[in-house]
This record gives sequence, structure tokens and C-alpha cells, in this order.
Amino acid sequence: MQMKVETLFATPLARVDLSGYITEDQVAFVDSLTMVANQTNLISENLYILDRPELQGFRAIISQCLKDYAINVMGCDQELLLTQSWALRNAEGVGMHSHAHSNSIVSGSFYYTELPTPASKMFFDRNTSYQRLELPPHPERANIFNTKINAVIPKTGELLLFPSELNHMVEQNPSPEVRSVIAFNTFIRGNIGNFRDVSELSLK
Repeated sequence: MQMKVETLFATPLARVDLSGYITEDQVAFVDSLTMVANQTNLISENLYILDRPELQGFRAIISQCLKDYAINVMGCDQELLLTQSWALRNAEGVGMHSHAHSNSIVSGSFYYTELPTPASKMFFDRNTSYQRLELPPHPERANIFNTKINAVIPKTGELLLFPSELNHMVEQNPSPEVRSVIAFNTFIRGNIGNFRDVSELSLK
């Protein structure tokens, strides 16, 4: 007997090279932000940094990427609107706890400065809730159907876009160089549902 296995669903991870789209002045502005403690790493005190006038040009670039993602990946007519945005810094030996982003549709990470060498991996966990059974595959038989966690190595100047409900974490930074990133959340703007089904909702 020959078994044929097909995919029913897929989880998207969009990767966009934006190196050269952020100016030196904008990098300096993000680097100058006041940072506060965030469990293990540091987070900017301002949690709406892409609303600042200093970053408006770069915000427009991010918004264009989100428009492309909504149209070409999600296949929807609604607009993905930037909501909260912040900066993160991981010093040597510091990672990022496992978490997902509530009240958000798509989240993003932009690596706006030179990443430390080696670059810390970002781990995505497809399980978003308690699992009754844990059946880890044999390492030699791991594939896209049975793998619970996937690792991504980001690149300098790269933007990652992914569904906000995905649990994700960052491994400890092994380098004495600081790992810096701009992160953000989004929500939809437009009409959803159906008027005749009395499920219509207008989000403006």
C-alpha cells in the first residue's frame, strides 16, 4: 500500500527584506528610547513608537507590507492597521519568554540593527492551548505534520510577519552584542460579517 499525505492547512510566516528602508536618524531615535524592565529583557517605555513623527516614513513602509500581507496571504479586503509598537533589547544571556499577542491579528518583528553573531533563534509553537496528549515524533521522522516547534533565524534588516496567536519565544543571546528589535501588533479596519445574517460589524 502507498500512502499519500496532503496538507490541509498552513501557518504563514512572511519574511521581507527591509534593509535600507530605515534611516540612520530613525535607528538613532529607536536606540535613544527609554527602556524599562520586561521580565527578562528590556522594553521601551513608549509602547506606540511607530506613532512618533520621527518614524512616520518607516511606519508607511510597514503599512505597505501589512497591506500586501492582507491581500496576498490572508486574501481579505480589510486593512491591517498598526496598533501598539515597541522596541526590545536582549543583552548577553537574555532571551524572551514564550508568549502570544492578544487583541491582535498579525504581529511583526523588524531587526533594525546588526544582529549579534550567532543570531538568537526565534521559536514558534503551533500549540496555543493545553494539549491532552504529548506525542513527540522521533527526531529522524519529524516533518511539517508532526513538528510542534519550528525555529527561525532572523536576518539583519528583515521584517517577520506572523499570526498573533502563535506562541513564540527567543533563545538567549549568546553574544556580548545587544540584540535589538522593533515589534508591533495590528488589528483590522473595515467591515466584517454579513448584513443579511445580522453579523455585520464595521471597524473604523
